[in-house]
Amino acid sequence: MSDEVLVERRGAVQVITINRPRAKNALNLAVAKGVAEAVDELDASDELWVGVLTGAGGTFSAGMDLKGFLRGESPSIEGRGLCGITQAPPRKPLIGAVEGWALAGGFELLLACDLVVAARTARFGVPEVKRSLVAAGGAALQLPRRVPFAIALELLLTGEPFGAERAAEVGLVNRLTDEGGALESAVELATLIAGNGPLAVAATKQVARSSADWSFEEGWAKQSEIISPVFSSEDAREGATAFAEKRAPVWKGR
Repeated sequence: MSDEVLVERRGAVQVITINRPRAKNALNLAVAKGVAEAVDELDASDELWVGVLTGAGGTFSAGMDLKGFLRGESPSIEGRGLCGITQAPPRKPLIGAVEGWALAGGFELLLACDLVVAARTARFGVPEVKRSLVAAGGAALQLPRRVPFAIALELLLTGEPFGAERAAEVGLVNRLTDEGGALESAVELATLIAGNGPLAVAATKQVARSSADWSFEEGWAKQSEIISPVFSSEDAREGATAFAEKRAPVWKGR
């Protein structure tokens, strides 16, 4: 894996760090490949249950690397989108941890995350329209699903930046921290999630993410297809047994 993306394990939590602080963690091909490889490892591992995505040096990401773009590079992975996660998010939960700026493509990476933790000093923006461009990496599609429609249009059509407090008010940010505390708070949140049954967590995420595309009638059938294997799993039996025996469950992911 490239030095431009660092990966570490903290118990059952995988921390993925975009490591180009001198370039404000701008997204190039190496970053895209590194993030995609990391989330593939997250989904494939029997020891990792939740991922955290962050940026080094006090910035999440300033978006696409324009120098790389001029060299003909793209930070997208074919069929998977920006950094391999905007069109094909990981099966397991992914939390964004934001310090400083999350702009353009960097902001769109956050929309591929399921939850967001941000320092109160963090700043967000989708400024593409200011350059007569469209936020085609997922913001125009996903932002209206994450915040009220009128708010999403305001952010997309003005291109103006907004702060973490505002992002939390409209429901985009789950937790606010003091400056410098976003990563640790995100890992704490990830650890809390990782203490739950991993099959149930992954299935719950799949239902919640997919349900916006389902009609009321088909939703029940599709949900049943996803959750039925969870109820017949070893982990479901372990959860009930641990409760009865008044002990902590030991999850196996099967």
